[in-house]
Amino acid sequence: MSQLNKRIPWRMLSLGMAALLAISVLAACTKQADESKVQEGPKDNSKTVVTYTGGTITENEFNQEVSMMKFLYPEYEAALASDQVREQIAKQEVVYKLLAAKADDKSKEQGAKEGNEQLEQYKKSVGEDKFKKFLSDQKLTEQGVKDYFTRVMTVINSETNKVTDDQMKQEFEKNKDQFTTATVRHVLINFQDPKTKKERKKEDALKLAKEVKAKLDGGADFATISKKYSEDPESASNGGLYENASVAQWVPAFKKAAETQPINKIGDPVETEYGYHIIKVESRNEPTFDKLKDNEKAALKNKLAGESIQNFTDQELAKLNLKINLPKAPAAQEKSGTTSGTGSTTAPSGTTGSTSDTKAGTAKDGATNEGK
Repeated sequence: MSQLNKRIPWRMLSLGMAALLAISVLAACTKQADESKVQEGPKDNSKTVVTYTGGTITENEFNQEVSMMKFLYPEYEAALASDQVREQIAKQEVVYKLLAAKADDKSKEQGAKEGNEQLEQYKKSVGEDKFKKFLSDQKLTEQGVKDYFTRVMTVINSETNKVTDDQMKQEFEKNKDQFTTATVRHVLINFQDPKTKKERKKEDALKLAKEVKAKLDGGADFATISKKYSEDPESASNGGLYENASVAQWVPAFKKAAETQPINKIGDPVETEYGYHIIKVESRNEPTFDKLKDNEKAALKNKLAGESIQNFTDQELAKLNLKINLPKAPAAQEKSGTTSGTGSTTAPSGTTGSTSDTKAGTAKDGATNEGK
């Protein structure tokens, strides 16, 4: 199984949002939306707030973009009041308008079709009544949401359609481990005694691990030994088995063992931050590019498309004489209950690659990264 995204759910539409949300989390810590409670007079929402070579964005258009971010990512509403994040939104709007305008007819047709599908998927996920309330909360129209989805999907299709097989092969070669799977059994001797909760010295843990390996080398059944001695709560009851698992999800030392240990040979204890692992690799699948499944090739395309959009943002905006003069953000709502959306904290596909690029997190099995 690949750790790359197999599809683009509605919550992961914007390939530019990962960088934006990363900034928003930092911005939320330093610049809260309720810094200013100054009441402002009537505004001219038709005035131009962004200019660039080839176009402009009005205050009303910008406010609609911000409303869409609140609509899709309500958990970040406070951060969306940050000047830094609002500027990122403005830049993102410019990028997507430019790239959508440059898209060919095929991409625009695909974008319109998939934009409507994304809208219907979202409506179905929240229900018609909640959908209407969300629209009302953010002062959006159903057509406006559909147009936003269409624009994003048009850009995604335009960029993915440009990706060549040669580019995909090169990307595959650089990230083969993302597609390698293995079936392994392991016994974990933890650095903390699970019964007493006391820390073990490394030498004591290693001694126990070697004793377990000696039993296995002597012909003991691996599954039986794992159930008796392994301190990995996730796999011990299953005989230490992880079947057809992506090696990319595991911490480096365990991953290396899964990738390199001879099949069906019990390796020497492998140290990770969790303890010592005695590992047996029962099978390993290292696919070639021509053996990739359609969804895995699609994931490669999505990753390369995201990088293309990010490169455009990094390299081309500076050439467009971009000028941004945004209005002050309105005071943030004090009660989170007034926000729209489902409140999911799923991170969207990033401009820098797939979701497999996330850093190591908690290990649910004593051997794996969160990595998803």
